[in-house]
Amino acid sequence: MSAQELRDKTPDQLREQLTELKKEQFNLRFQQATGQLENPARMRAARREAARVLTVLNQKAAAAAE
Repeated sequence: MSAQELRDKTPDQLREQLTELKKEQFNLRFQQATGQLENPARMRAARREAARVLTVLNQKAAAAAE
């Protein structure tokens, strides 16, 4: 998901998506530990998507504080 698409969402939607991404990261780590991970690149993608969501959330918070 692009940063522009994330900027169009509300902070509540972003927090919900962040929660989903954190759950996905947990499940991917669990799969890796048990040797069942099929797509290791998905771990990096999920981590980056979560960082992107956090960045947009922080930008919205900073804009609201001004």
